[in-house]
Amino acid sequence: MKKAIILHGMPSKERYDGNEAGKHWIPWLKGELESQGYVVYTPELPEPYAPDYAAWKGAFEQFIIDNDTALIGHSCGGGFLVRYLSENDIQVGKVVLVAPYLDPDDDHIPEFFDFILKRNLVAFTAGVTVFVSTDDDSDILESVKQIQTECDDIKVQEFTDKGHFIFSDMNTREFPELLETILE
Repeated sequence: MKKAIILHGMPSKERYDGNEAGKHWIPWLKGELESQGYVVYTPELPEPYAPDYAAWKGAFEQFIIDNDTALIGHSCGGGFLVRYLSENDIQVGKVVLVAPYLDPDDDHIPEFFDFILKRNLVAFTAGVTVFVSTDDDSDILESVKQIQTECDDIKVQEFTDKGHFIFSDMNTREFPELLETILE
C-alpha cells in the first residue's frame, strides 16, 4: 500500500488556529495523492508554534513508516524529517523537503535542531528532493545550502517566485511540481 505523510511547518502562536495541516497546498496534495491510490496522513503536530522534537516524534511515529511511505515536510516539518531520518536507520520512500528549516541558532527552539545530519541520508530513501525558491528568507536558503553541503546525492528543484511556498506567496493552493516529484 502506498502511503504519504505530509508535515506542516511552524506558525507563529498568534496565527495558529489549530489547522496548519489544512493550509496552503497540503489539502490539494492530499486529495491528488488519494486519487492516485495513496493513503495520506496530514497530522496536526503538537503545539507547532513552539515545536518540541520529542512531541513531534511521538505524533509522527503513530504511523507505519516504511519503504512504501513518501514523506513530505514543509519548513520546520521538513527540518523535522531531516533530523528524524538522520537519527533513525529506517528505509522510507521518496522524501520531499519544501523550504526546509534547520536553523540551530533559532533562540525560540534551539534543541529542535540539535543533531548531526547523516551524510548518507539518501541511501535510506527512494530519493530526497528539496524544493527551494530564491525569494524565500535567508534562513531557509542557508538551511538548503547546509543540506546540500552535508548530505550526498540531494536533488534540488529551484524556483524564483514561490517565496516560502505558502498560499500568500504562490497565490494558488495547487502545487503540481510537488505532485509530479512524488509520483515519478
